[in-house]
Amino acid sequence: MSRIGNTLKCAALVAAIVPIALGCAKKEDAPARPTASRTAPTQTVAAPSGGTASIGGSVNFTGTAPAMGPIDMAADPVCTKLHTSAVPYQEAVVNENGTLANVIVYVKSGLTGSYEAPAEASVLDQAGCQYTPHVSAVQAGQTLRILNSDATLHNVLASPSVNAGFNKAMPVKGMKIDHTFEDAEPTPVRLKCQVHPWMTAYIGVFDHPFFSVTGDDGSFSIKNLPAGTYTIAAWHEKYPEQTAEIQVADGQAATAEFSFGS
Repeated sequence: MSRIGNTLKCAALVAAIVPIALGCAKKEDAPARPTASRTAPTQTVAAPSGGTASIGGSVNFTGTAPAMGPIDMAADPVCTKLHTSAVPYQEAVVNENGTLANVIVYVKSGLTGSYEAPAEASVLDQAGCQYTPHVSAVQAGQTLRILNSDATLHNVLASPSVNAGFNKAMPVKGMKIDHTFEDAEPTPVRLKCQVHPWMTAYIGVFDHPFFSVTGDDGSFSIKNLPAGTYTIAAWHEKYPEQTAEIQVADGQAATAEFSFGS
């Protein structure tokens, strides 16, 4: 089947949801490339200057790691051509050092004052018919930039609890959409692609910059905190949220450890 035929087939699946011109996808063939890394590095956002305390640590995993079977991308030949090996699901990624990736660790309570959103955009890419990173976090008011690096149609459906949701088609390779969540969310926002149902991502939205997302080594680091007593929470898409009470003084580097498991 030609590339145009593939694109028209995908567009038909979402035509009832998002109006779109069926002939707008690019005709060029996408070269095969190696499968991308399964997780992004630890996402650490530097807070505004003023605080000198920090909280760091790791998120460990106990028990037997869940079997994350390979994703069947056969429904879209463009997707299968983008990978040279099987692609696992990312619902529960246990690292080689026994830690857990894709955990958002953040200050849940104890903060005072308000914090200006960073000017730099947080980037979410659709590459290899996967969201990269699978889990991330932004501050309310910060730009979320969604990219399409694939030469196939993607459809981004976001379902927040507080902010307005959106449902946008991205049919062209190189296309980008900027979106801003104006208010913090009680739980991370789930994104999904209605063309490729295996594609999901989660984005935490906070009213402050004190958060981190674990990567390939399971570590987290929250810097530039004011002195105080805080409730630190660790959120994962599969396991119940955990919390810890941490007190830090000016200049102190406190440690917190979390453990999830089966």
